Amino acid sequence: MRRNLIVLALCGALAACGAAEPTWAPDEAVAKARYVHDGPPAITLFTVISNSNQSGAHSGLMINGSQRIMFDPAGSWKLPRLAERNDVHFGMTEKMVNFYIDYHARETYNVVEQTVQVPAGVAELVMQRAMAYGAVPKAHCTDSISEILHGVPGFETLPTTMFPKTFMKAFGRLPGVTERTITDDDADDNHGILMVQAGDPRLTE
Repeated sequence: MRRNLIVLALCGALAACGAAEPTWAPDEAVAKARYVHDGPPAITLFTVISNSNQSGAHSGLMINGSQRIMFDPAGSWKLPRLAERNDVHFGMTEKMVNFYIDYHARETYNVVEQTVQVPAGVAELVMQRAMAYGAVPKAHCTDSISEILHGVPGFETLPTTMFPKTFMKAFGRLPGVTERTITDDDADDNHGILMVQAGDPRLTE
């Protein structure tokens, strides 16, 4: 019970697992934001880790298939120039990915990025599941991702869990996963500046 409370508290403190907020961008905005990355089909798990106690605080999932999207369940990361449908963000260019990482990495949190290449059909399946999942309620960032990947070919060993670090460790045991940890010494109060920068049209180039 105490462990559950710690995880819920971390999600609230990071403001990355807030209340469910249904969002539905119009078709024109989604089509305009669409970004096709030239890399191989891949699934990338982002896990935010507290530097104070090494607990997991948030999970996000990037899918590179026929387009590249970010599923940021119950996340506070918002970009006014990108189309969003229920926690799915379209138009994930390199600048957007870097912005996503920089938004979460700070003096109190690190970000672990884990990527595994998958067949194109698997990437499309995961993408469709993420798009169909719906807005995610508070503190359910990780279990929503684990439910999306549940039973998908190549991900059968992953557990269904609410704990970001537990899921991260299991994801790291998948064959062919590459991993890196991103650190940043930005102060916690830097997010106001980052959100202002999100409106800069240069970030969508």
